[in-house]
Amino acid sequence: MSTPTMNRTATVLLTALAPVSWGTTYAVTTELLPADRPLFTGMMRALPAGLVLLALARVLPRGVWWGKATVLGALNIGAFFPLLFLSAYRLPGGMAAVVGSVGPLIVVGLSAVLLGQRPTARSVLTGLVAAFGVSLVVLRAAGALDVVGVAAAFTSAASMSAGTVLTKRWGRPDGVGPLALTAWQLTAGGLLIAPLALLVEGAPPALDGSAVGGYLYLALANTAVAYWLWFRGIGRLTATQVTFLGPLSPLTAALVGWAALGQSLTPVQLAGMALAFGATVAGQLGVRPAAGRSFGPAESSRRETDLGVGRGCGPLPAGRSAPVEAPVEGLRRT
Repeated sequence: MSTPTMNRTATVLLTALAPVSWGTTYAVTTELLPADRPLFTGMMRALPAGLVLLALARVLPRGVWWGKATVLGALNIGAFFPLLFLSAYRLPGGMAAVVGSVGPLIVVGLSAVLLGQRPTARSVLTGLVAAFGVSLVVLRAAGALDVVGVAAAFTSAASMSAGTVLTKRWGRPDGVGPLALTAWQLTAGGLLIAPLALLVEGAPPALDGSAVGGYLYLALANTAVAYWLWFRGIGRLTATQVTFLGPLSPLTAALVGWAALGQSLTPVQLAGMALAFGATVAGQLGVRPAAGRSFGPAESSRRETDLGVGRGCGPLPAGRSAPVEAPVEGLRRT
């Protein structure tokens, strides 16, 4: 028999698959994809995934949701992917991941302002422990820090955090499932990255079989499925709960590096993993559904299917289908 606790646990576990998937991005990028093409890679992750989901959902925004989808797409995808790549290429070791691990603390602060959720000493302490644990896992001794890289890492974390909280505040149009909302954001974000990639990096590179396979994995499993699970989780959990799953990304990157790339794990790193994972678990405990602003009008229509078409959107015109086809989360230089 299903209970609210069991349902919440299942939702947490499914949502956690998103940052776990993102943690594989570093290995896929370094082993399979063309070097030094972060913007092209960000576009290839977002735009094809968004178009595939849009073709499946066959739902377009309507009215104010054109603007909201663009804002959310810019925060969660369009700004987040390029800034994350920029920080990873400019900062030594795992500093980009360390700076990015302040995301839960940013979400705690923004939730107080935008969602009316008062921060607690427990949530702040859990966020600090998570950041410290991640630092033990990924941080390496290095020289002077790059100011641009630090600013990019912090801004990318702030962008994704703001996108998470605004996704929770705005919810979805009545009757629209998380699949359509994910499609809108990925498509908008990919369209924002595309001209920047062309301007900065030039024409797309030639792709071999390994690169094609890598991009297919990033676009479908690592982005389309992962972001659908992420935004689905935002609709059913608190914003703070969701963001405390974020440390699973650098932890997964470290484990994949050890298992697949032959990288070693020191006792200090293992201790950091235990701290970060413990903070992730602690972030899911003792949390009540937030009163006040929640997941918008869709909260009252939770029983609709994820592919439902509701009053807040319009279907794609008859006879037309959408063309079918970044956090690099956990990316770090060694």
